[in-house]
Amino acid sequence: MAADYTDIDIAPFIDHALLIPTATLEHVEQWCEEADRFHFAAVCVYPTHVRQAAELLHGKQPKVCTVIGFPTGATTSPTKLFEAQEAVENGATELDVVINLGWLKAGKTDDVHREIAQICEETGQTVKAILETNLLTDEEKRLAAEICMDAGAAFLKTSTGWNGGATVEDVRLLKQVSGERVGIKASGGIRSVNQALDLILAGATRLGTSRSVDLLRQRDRLEKED
Repeated sequence: MAADYTDIDIAPFIDHALLIPTATLEHVEQWCEEADRFHFAAVCVYPTHVRQAAELLHGKQPKVCTVIGFPTGATTSPTKLFEAQEAVENGATELDVVINLGWLKAGKTDDVHREIAQICEETGQTVKAILETNLLTDEEKRLAAEICMDAGAAFLKTSTGWNGGATVEDVRLLKQVSGERVGIKASGGIRSVNQALDLILAGATRLGTSRSVDLLRQRDRLEKED
């Protein structure tokens, strides 16, 4: 393991994701308990589970995150806004919002900006704009990043995980574009601790993964081997 890895505790970077369609109340309880025990940054659940997660994590460190317009970003702006507002009313403090990729590719940049800006302004909560980088050219990634930052997004998120996952190259590109203005969430396909650490070193300030506990176990094994 590289020397640069030595002092990195990955737990505070992790959004502990429970975004499988078959998630049950028991899963939510388990994910929230793990997030509290391991000091993860947040639990990320579907909107239908937000209220339960907020109750379970009340007074505890991990934040409650949910997804909006997930996974395609193609729902209407009023629908996304309602979904975001309802999630906040139910206790979410972080919103991972999928941008409208069709609008971006069609050059309807004002519409993309307006949609994200309205959610940021009307909810007053942390918005992570999901760019779905695997479906964009580098030029489109830069454009999407600038639009979302200007609209008030607090994070640029690489992926939903439904169309490929985060890459070191994309995190570096988003870091180059954003500088220190916003956070960067790498998400999708993070299966090894070395991959997670490489993404952090590239500039990721959050990691979205369902394999959070396994990553910590991998890290423990690597430390024992050193």
